[in-house]
Amino acid sequence: MNWLFGVVGLSLWAPIIFTLVMTQLTFVAITVYLHRHAAHRALELHPALKHVFRFWLWISTGMSTREWTAVHRKHHAFTETEQDPHSPVILGLGEIVFKGVKHYRNGITPETLRIFGKGTPDDWLERNVYVTREFLGIGSFLVLDLILFGITGLLVWIVQMLWIPFWAAGVINGVGHAWGYRNFECPDHAKNIVPWGFFIGGEELHNNHHTYPNSPKMSVKPWEFDIGWMWIRIFEMCGLAKPNRVGPVATKDLSKNELDLDSVIALANDRFNVMAKFGANVVKPLVRAQYQENLANQSRRLLRRAKRLICRHEEVLSESDQRRLDEIKHSFPTLETVYSLRVRLSEVWAKRTGNKTEIYDAMREWCLQAENKLRKVGHAQELHAFVNELKYYATPQPSRA
Repeated sequence: MNWLFGVVGLSLWAPIIFTLVMTQLTFVAITVYLHRHAAHRALELHPALKHVFRFWLWISTGMSTREWTAVHRKHHAFTETEQDPHSPVILGLGEIVFKGVKHYRNGITPETLRIFGKGTPDDWLERNVYVTREFLGIGSFLVLDLILFGITGLLVWIVQMLWIPFWAAGVINGVGHAWGYRNFECPDHAKNIVPWGFFIGGEELHNNHHTYPNSPKMSVKPWEFDIGWMWIRIFEMCGLAKPNRVGPVATKDLSKNELDLDSVIALANDRFNVMAKFGANVVKPLVRAQYQENLANQSRRLLRRAKRLICRHEEVLSESDQRRLDEIKHSFPTLETVYSLRVRLSEVWAKRTGNKTEIYDAMREWCLQAENKLRKVGHAQELHAFVNELKYYATPQPSRA
């Protein structure tokens, strides 16, 4: 009867530990190879490591590099729209969490593969094994589980097959656009689920990723942790990986005396972080000041969410949030002014792909209008400090070999 329990024998912890290790290895393959390398080209990988990942994904998930990459790129191109393959905002959170694989499969169309699947592997193995014989791959994993754990191996295999679809297709694509916190106001609902991205490969830091999709590192705050980036650094030390861009998209040059074209280019590159600073260093102090001035006034209840609503991107405001924001602007002229400045600054960034002189003129005009407007309502100090810092921005100089 020993064959019923496989090579390992009857054990409680062995299959549990094995399952956790195998699923974590699969998440490493998904986040490092499929996501950051294949879909976003955030890093380069050694050909041998790429093939190891392709093989592992074939036996552990049956997923094709081209299919996964194409669907994910389309998600970024049409986030939170009817063309998004898996938006909980459009389809509902429960639909994505529990039926995420179905929507992923529905997104694999010839048109999607043609437009968004470029630059992915198209060799003999891909065409004749990894795409056409996916059940042979995952079937091989079933055989391995049965050999190791006997009849318990079937349960191990089922958990392995359900683990990635639920956590990757369901939780990341669903919860990552519904619950959590936001470091940056990107124009969609992406949120960081938790600040410690170690359980699902660092993909928990979804708002950071949607803000800077081409960054190989998903953590941005000192207290955030991205285990996917840890693996990339390990592979880099072994000569198996090379991030395509490491370091800030903007730096500071404290010798500058005024805003120049280089400052404006750097500001546009780092616009999401600049907007976050505007919220923290300008909007938040003004909201706090208004709260202190209205301690005996019932309207102060509006101020409890004022900072978040003023800074929130217009495209992700709900109808109730919009009504509350309108009430805030009507009740507090200072906050209406700072809101209009925030909107105007967002419009400046919209010019970033056009003529550089045009965005430079628009930025200088915004700085002048901002200080004039808040000076009139008696709150210029916070904004003056923010505007004064803008001149120090500079584009990083390329390193010399």
